[in-house]
Amino acid sequence: MKSARSSVPAPAVLGVDIGTSSSKGVLVGFDGEILATATRVHAVDRPHPGYVEMDAELWWDEFVQLSRELLVTVEADVVAVGVSGMGPCVLVTDEAGVALRPAILYGIDSRATAQIERLTTELGGADVIRARCGSALSTQAVGPKLGWLAENEPDVFARARRLFMPSSWLVWRLTGNYLLDRHSASQCTPLYDVASGSWYAPWTSAIAPQLELPPLVWPGDVAGVVGTDVAALTGLPVGIPVIAGTIDAWSEAVSVGAQSVGDLMLMYGTTMFLINTVAEPITSPALWGTVGAFPSTHSLAGGMATSGAITGWLRELFGSADYPELIALAKASGPGARGLVMLPYFAGERTPIADPDARGILAGLTLSHTRGDLYRAALEATALGVRHNIEAMTEAGARIGRIVAVGGGAQGTLWTQIVSDVTGLPQVIPTQTIGASLGAAFLAASAVAEVHIDDWNPPKEIREARAETSADYEELYRLYRELYPVTRGISHALAERQRRLS
Repeated sequence: MKSARSSVPAPAVLGVDIGTSSSKGVLVGFDGEILATATRVHAVDRPHPGYVEMDAELWWDEFVQLSRELLVTVEADVVAVGVSGMGPCVLVTDEAGVALRPAILYGIDSRATAQIERLTTELGGADVIRARCGSALSTQAVGPKLGWLAENEPDVFARARRLFMPSSWLVWRLTGNYLLDRHSASQCTPLYDVASGSWYAPWTSAIAPQLELPPLVWPGDVAGVVGTDVAALTGLPVGIPVIAGTIDAWSEAVSVGAQSVGDLMLMYGTTMFLINTVAEPITSPALWGTVGAFPSTHSLAGGMATSGAITGWLRELFGSADYPELIALAKASGPGARGLVMLPYFAGERTPIADPDARGILAGLTLSHTRGDLYRAALEATALGVRHNIEAMTEAGARIGRIVAVGGGAQGTLWTQIVSDVTGLPQVIPTQTIGASLGAAFLAASAVAEVHIDDWNPPKEIREARAETSADYEELYRLYRELYPVTRGISHALAERQRRLS
């Protein structure tokens, strides 16, 4: 944590992001100086294979903790609050906003496969849904998860009146206002009509007729102000504005200024996320078409179900070894991990294969392989998945220009270098890779003053692809692409067996 003390409090904004494995808070001055940061580590709940949930009260508790810690750490005159969070999530509450069950998380939760198939048929097919909503139904979609609740927890579903995500839940607790940003709504497939920019009544009434869906605003719009009771709890001043916020990946893109047509943001986190800004709406069976974080902007996006989650899992298997040690061992292993290739589908896969029953595979193991080889194979598996997604984007008609890296995994050099080598593309490494909490803070500052992200977070370096290493990865990528089709049937059978055993 960085902190500073001064006799005259400086104007600042607070940004808080609720992520999959942690919540992060940052206090930022209007010149972009990071005054203080704080983190709360947490874990998701996995009650059954394919189920990933979290208690929404944890989101609020951690916001309060982060706010109070930051405001004690540094003397600052906080004038606005920004929020963001993982998504799209499904948190249903009663009419008073009381959560009825833990939130069902985004595409890493793959429970609603039967509802995806049913709704796709009932609504006229994947092409019809994609034409209206920008994306076909997948594990990322909100509608099938509401359908799962209706079929599997009918008592909860009957009492459900409101729908929240982490960012809108924080807004609700801070201001008492019920709303959702338009980007998050565009990921509530098939409830939102991208062309009209509104909820699509025929499908919302068919899927969840009793829900009072929230009014829609843009992520940077002021959603309300901090109330008296909340101010006493959080330490924030009474009456300061709170922006609507949005899903973390789009807030990450804001934090690095990846908003121009052709920009591609790579988010190195628990999962890997890719957002390409496009001039006009583009749809693809393999990807997600959404509105952007700002009016009149559009995105073509992809997301892997695991990336940093695999390295964290390996670290635990290795006896909680230090990350620097594992990175050093992986670097020594060298390109190709001494003859290993991994499929990173440890929680199914989102894009571009959209297969919740895909499973992780590590091929080529011998008794001579080491921890460093396995860790290297995991880093390379993510890079291979990034290349697969980028190819799907270009095949859909997107233009990839500047690539910007962000997130915890972008702080070192090895992982980003492997991704550049595998894709053959350079990446901009910004000065700050904090990510979504910084993006939320910037949106908050933008709501009350004129600020520019290039001043807040200029580029620091370029990670260039190394020609000879890129050539070496060509064979590995070919093997990676061949491995999934030939093992898919076995993975599906094992996934079914896992469900029976749960």
